[in-house]
Amino acid sequence: MKFEDYKLDASICEALHTLGYQSPLPVQEAVIPLMLEKKDILVKSRTGSGKTASFAIPIIQDLIWEERSPQALVLSPTRELALQIKGEFDNIGAYKRIKTAAVFGKQPFRFQAQDVKQRTHVVAGTPGRVLDHLEQGTLRTEKIRYIIIDEADEMLNMGFIETVQKIFFRLPKNASVCMFSATLPQEIQELAHDFLKQAEVVEIESQTSVSEQMHHYAYRLKEHEKPQALLKLLCRQLPESCIIFAKTQEHVREICRMLYDKGISVDQLHGGMLQEDRLENMKDFRLGKLRILTATDVAARGIDIQDVTHIINYDMPNKKETYIHRIGRSARLDRSGTAISFVSQYDDFRLQELEEYLGNALEFHDSSELEAVIADAETLRKLGIPKSQKEEKGKELRKDMMKLYLGGGKTKKIRPGDIVGAICEIEGVCGDDIGVIQVQDHQSYVDILHGKGLQVLRALRQKTIKGKKLKVERAKE
Repeated sequence: MKFEDYKLDASICEALHTLGYQSPLPVQEAVIPLMLEKKDILVKSRTGSGKTASFAIPIIQDLIWEERSPQALVLSPTRELALQIKGEFDNIGAYKRIKTAAVFGKQPFRFQAQDVKQRTHVVAGTPGRVLDHLEQGTLRTEKIRYIIIDEADEMLNMGFIETVQKIFFRLPKNASVCMFSATLPQEIQELAHDFLKQAEVVEIESQTSVSEQMHHYAYRLKEHEKPQALLKLLCRQLPESCIIFAKTQEHVREICRMLYDKGISVDQLHGGMLQEDRLENMKDFRLGKLRILTATDVAARGIDIQDVTHIINYDMPNKKETYIHRIGRSARLDRSGTAISFVSQYDDFRLQELEEYLGNALEFHDSSELEAVIADAETLRKLGIPKSQKEEKGKELRKDMMKLYLGGGKTKKIRPGDIVGAICEIEGVCGDDIGVIQVQDHQSYVDILHGKGLQVLRALRQKTIKGKKLKVERAKE
C-alpha cells in the first residue's frame, strides 16, 4: 500500500515524500480510508504509532482552502502535544498552504483570538483554552467538520473529560468524530458511546507487544539508595537517549542537579518551569542536544520523540496506565527499548497491580550489581557528550520555503489580500507560491514556497504595500 493509492492531492503526496514517509503504518492504513469516508472512529493505538498523521492526512485532503473559518478541531491533553500536532499539520499541509493554530493556557488569549480570526483551517488545543475561546465567541464552529480527541485516556487521567463534554455540546452535531487512546477504560468507552455515531472500532496491535519490545526489569531499593543507584545505573548502561521519571517537581530538580553537577548531559521538564523553557528543553532532547531528560508525568505527556532508548522509573507510577504511557516514550514504531524501575518498600501494591496488568512478573536484578560499578571520570565524560545530533522533522521540507517578516500589520491597515497582491505582481511568482499569511497588530508574516523566497524578499524591499514602504526581512526562527 502506498499513500498515492488513497488518491490524495499531489501537494500532500509531495510533502509526505519530502518528509520521508514511505508507506502507511498500520494505524494509518486502518484510519485514513475510514476518515476519507467520513466515519466516526474509536482507535486504540499506542503512543508513537504514527496516529497523528493518520488523522492529519485525511483532514488536510478534505479541507477547503478558501474557507476562512476552522474546519477541524483537535483536542489534546497538553500544550506540548498541541504544538506537535500543529507541527504535523504544518508539515503535511505545507504545499496545500494549510494554516493551523495552536491554543493553550499560559499564552496571551488576545493573540490567539487574533490568530484564529484570520483564515485558519485547523485548531489544535487543550480543552480548557478551547472552551475559553468558545465561551468568548472567538472560535467559530459552524464550519467544523472534523473533531479529534487525541490521547483520550490521558484526558481522563488529567480530569478533562467534563470540559471535553462541554465543548462537544457547542460543536456541530454532523461533524465526523475520531477518538484516539492508548487504553480503553470503561469511562472512555462511555464517552465514545455518547459522542460517536455508529463508530468503527480500530484496535492496532503492534507486531510485538509492549512487554516484548521493552526489556523490563527492576531493582529493590530504599529511598535513600536511589540517587547513587541512578548514577551507577547510567554509568553501566550509557544510554543514548533516556527519560528519567520522578513523581514530584522537587525530585526532578534534585535528580537533574545531581547529574548536572557530575557533568552529565541532562535537563528537566516539569510543570513549575516557564513554558518557553519547557519547550526549549524538549526541543533540545528531541534533536539530540541532551542525552538525558528528567521529567514528571504531567510534563512528559504527549512527548513525541523518536529513538528514546531507555526509560528509568526513579519513582514508580501511581497507576498502571501511567507506566504504559511512560514506557511508550521508548520502543516507538516497533523499535526495542529498555525500561528500568526502582521499587521501594512503599511500592508493593502498585507493583502487584502492574504485574497483573502486564500479565507477567517483573524481573528483579540484584542491586549489588550496581555497587560494583565505578562512576569514574572517563565514564562520566561519555555521559556528558550528546550521542548524536538529529535533524528536526520537516527541515528538508522547509529548504524550499522561506518565512518573511513585514514591518506592518493591522495598525497600518494591512490585510492578507494586500500582501498577496504585492507578491503576485512580482515576475515569475503566482498565488501558488504563497503559503500561510499572518497579519498581526504591528507586523505580518508570509511563507514563500517553491524556493522563491529570496526572489520575493528582494522584490518586496523595492515595492510598497498599500502605499507604504515596509521593512522586509527573513523571519527569525
